[in-house]
Amino acid sequence: MAEIQLRVNGVDVQRDVPDQTLLVEFLRETLRLTGTHVGCDTSQCGACTVHLDGVAVKSCTVLAAQASGGAVTTVEGLRESNDAPLHPVQNAFVQCHGLQCGFCTPGMIMASSYYLREQPSLDEASICHALEGNICRCTGYVNIIEAVRHAAHEMYPALAGATTEGGTR
Repeated sequence: MAEIQLRVNGVDVQRDVPDQTLLVEFLRETLRLTGTHVGCDTSQCGACTVHLDGVAVKSCTVLAAQASGGAVTTVEGLRESNDAPLHPVQNAFVQCHGLQCGFCTPGMIMASSYYLREQPSLDEASICHALEGNICRCTGYVNIIEAVRHAAHEMYPALAGATTEGGTR
């Protein structure tokens, strides 16, 4: 057994879990934070993406014990509180219809919010590169890319006047 100490969505948690427990299992099964999805069990789909110490990671590739001592943000934790408005990326996915079945959405939102925090850009190639580790089986990529652009405009108003490589805004 491993003793896990994490700050998850701003709350300190401490639990004993089997050594082989994946971070995604810890979040879903132990903490009941089910927004983080298990899609492929092979780290291919990105549905399990969370922020670990501020970096987007696939939580199916990290043991909970490896994350111990760190800070994890899940899709539930992007908002400041349950009463707070949606995070700009969450709002953009709603406004731009960046989801269909919704299974990939938490991972897409977490990857997108990390991308926009680190290197906001409106060009499609950069957005696609940032999301290439996340798969949407419903082929909603056009609206997902538009949602990332929409969120970028909301988060960084100075980008509103920037143009993409195709000349559109």
